[in-house]
Amino acid sequence: MSTRAESSAESKQRDAPLAPVSRRTAKAARTDSLLNAASRLFADRGFHGVSIEQLAKAVGISGPALYRHFASKGALLAEVLRDISQRLLDGGMARVGDAGSPQEALHLLVDFHTDFSLTEPERIRVQDRDFANLSADAAHDVRHLQREYIELWVDVLQDCDPALDAPTARLKVQACFGLLNSTPHSARGGDRATTKAVLTEMALAALAAPPLTS
Repeated sequence: MSTRAESSAESKQRDAPLAPVSRRTAKAARTDSLLNAASRLFADRGFHGVSIEQLAKAVGISGPALYRHFASKGALLAEVLRDISQRLLDGGMARVGDAGSPQEALHLLVDFHTDFSLTEPERIRVQDRDFANLSADAAHDVRHLQREYIELWVDVLQDCDPALDAPTARLKVQACFGLLNSTPHSARGGDRATTKAVLTEMALAALAAPPLTS
């Protein structure tokens, strides 16, 4: 009898932490769903063309329930842009850290950003069209992350070519982003593998990236 009771108590102890963890996991999943839905709807209709009710309905919750995740529609927009800016910076830093040379780092960065432009065109469209709708604080945060990402590329480009000055390197990087970020909108319906190959080749040529040596 005692053994059975102890076994039951141990089972309850093991199970006790799972409920809070499950709730946190569910909330995180719901937040991700909201970010994806907001990206899609904002890209299609613009920030002012989407209501809280439409955002909530897209993920199967009520309007009031959305406020458990975000204080306002503006806060949701801010997180959409903050999230992608942070992921770009983190992903870029990881690729540079994995590279064995500046040349390899540049190739990895181009590959990474090309994948982003082809898989998340909605976020790019939201950034282009609705950045002006961010609050001053949110705009500052997003711009800071974006500047860090640009400077990561600038550093790699200068490591590849020490004679290249920072302003010119920065201009090249921003022009490269313009190429990669805009093309998916004007080249819809094409084969993704072909599109990626062409974009990668053009981006590396624009950056004057030296070839990788085996």
